[in-house]
Amino acid sequence: MVESEWLALEAAKGDPAAFGLLVRQHQSRLRGFLLRLTKGNSALADDLAQETFIEGYRKIRQFNSENFFGWLCAIAWSRFLMEARKRKLEPLDEQPEMADDAPEPENASLVRHDLETAMAQLHPMQRAALTLCFALGLSNEEAAQSLNIPLGTLKSHVNRGRAKLALLLGDWRKVQVS
Repeated sequence: MVESEWLALEAAKGDPAAFGLLVRQHQSRLRGFLLRLTKGNSALADDLAQETFIEGYRKIRQFNSENFFGWLCAIAWSRFLMEARKRKLEPLDEQPEMADDAPEPENASLVRHDLETAMAQLHPMQRAALTLCFALGLSNEEAAQSLNIPLGTLKSHVNRGRAKLALLLGDWRKVQVS
């Protein structure tokens, strides 16, 4: 059993310190997932992350998965969808400037900016699928479970998202080949 899953079981038995450790272990990755979903809106991502952990704490006794982070992402995805419906996706379609946490080499910064801009143009489900599978390293099965969709549907979203990113980022390929 992985440490996160053991801590989740301890938290389910009533150990708040165990849940605190889970928050510290996963808050950065969860915030990154939500930041991508909210197209760089860090205030909204922080709010959704906090709501996710609160709901996770309330529902910790329902945890019966092998992957705590995947379970947490399922809660985060649900919170994101509720917020998107509430806002009717209008504010989520804006593209706020991305905050840079640390200086990067000039080319890396340009690539990152273009990738984030391209990701923001994807359908939210495609963004979520790509982020879970590639940026966060979940297996296709874990990502499908987190998003509460069939495995084949997840693979379709990943493939469509990758194809759209390839089109949107086609200029970078041309620059790299030259």
